[in-house]
Amino acid sequence: MRPPPPIPPPGLARPAPQRPPLGPAEAAELWGAPPRVPRLPRPEPSAPPGGSRDFRPAHSTQTGSSRQSACRPGLRPFLLPARSRMLLLCRPLHRIRAAGRPPSRCLMNLKELVPALNDFASLSLAESWDNVGLLVEPSPPHAVRTLLLTNDLTEPVMEEAVQKNADLILSYHPPIFAPLKRVTWRTWKERLVVRALEHRIGIYSPHTAYDAVPHGVNNWLSKGLGACTSVPLHPSTAPSHPTEGTHRVEFCADTTERLETVLSKIKDIPEVFCLTTLPVRVDGEEQTRVSLNCSQKALLEVVALLSQDSLLYQRTEILLLQKPLLPHTGMGRLCTLSEPASLSDITERIKSHLKLPHVRLAVGTGKTLDSPVKKAALCAGSGSSVLKGVEADLYLTGEMSHHDVLDAVANGISVILCEHSNTERGFLSELRDTLTIHLQNKINIILSEKDRDPLQVV
Repeated sequence: MRPPPPIPPPGLARPAPQRPPLGPAEAAELWGAPPRVPRLPRPEPSAPPGGSRDFRPAHSTQTGSSRQSACRPGLRPFLLPARSRMLLLCRPLHRIRAAGRPPSRCLMNLKELVPALNDFASLSLAESWDNVGLLVEPSPPHAVRTLLLTNDLTEPVMEEAVQKNADLILSYHPPIFAPLKRVTWRTWKERLVVRALEHRIGIYSPHTAYDAVPHGVNNWLSKGLGACTSVPLHPSTAPSHPTEGTHRVEFCADTTERLETVLSKIKDIPEVFCLTTLPVRVDGEEQTRVSLNCSQKALLEVVALLSQDSLLYQRTEILLLQKPLLPHTGMGRLCTLSEPASLSDITERIKSHLKLPHVRLAVGTGKTLDSPVKKAALCAGSGSSVLKGVEADLYLTGEMSHHDVLDAVANGISVILCEHSNTERGFLSELRDTLTIHLQNKINIILSEKDRDPLQVV
């Protein structure tokens, strides 16, 4: 039996016990969860001269070939250097917390991240011809810690995503647009899909949905004009009708017997909604006004039923229910400047906003560089179809066909062309900050350093 420790003489203090190294529970209390470690191979430590490789901490034991940690089960030991442990123990707890705690959660599941991105800009706002949303999905579950933003997903950008351990790529332009009949190593777009799946990287593209939203690409581009107010050139409509049905049918019946017969038959027609009756006076006679909503398919049956009574049919009105317009949402923008500016000044503002040394300019017939610009119509990317026929002093876009430029110039409208992606790429810096707030800082959002416009001036 081991003898008890000697009792110190009276008047001498008992020596302070040695404090064990900081365990994972204490470290988590002070600092939160450990930071994410880059996925790199861990180098083997070198053995000290004349000694063996034994780096076991003081709070662990080893029996035979098994190693058992004194930490709580399910937690890895979170070890700190001796000097760091000493500094931690010497700092008051309130000062440690005031220094800032890393987020307790630094990832999102792809299944919850995609709906959050859709809430930021509804995919229903995208053009019907566009290919938007989640285009490549790794097998679930898929955790996203790092989101890479790019305007165009090229092979250099994909390699950058691999090197930076990105889990999801948000590419403004959809890398998959035309349908792929195979996924091989033959074409560069097929190789993008192969590389994404090999490295478990998802691909998401919003494209024209970001063009339409009030906080999207076109509003960012309008900031280059200076102080102005803007409205969409082609307003977006709500994804559905405010009421059921696509058409409203109204008619008047002058007798109770005729009304009851018609109503009993209408109620048997599927997809008839909001059937109401209201007593009215028409030409001095008491009548009943019937109103109902119905689908396109049910409309044919309702009209066929009412046509059997010539008097009812003559008093029938059919209205097409329109989807309501969404405020400040749509394609393109018509901007009215607070103060008119010369064409030369506007050109310099655009170059500064887009950080471009040059742009292409076509001066409208009868105009000069000193001509005032009060209204400017703009569309990020390719704006020929969106800007066509709009009355303005200036068209601002990335690219237009030669003949569309000639047509605008002939009508006295000046045109500024900045190349397609140059009118979009700068928005990504603003998007990074906005998305960080929208996603509550749960993931790391970075900008691509390899993304650039393919055209250059030589």
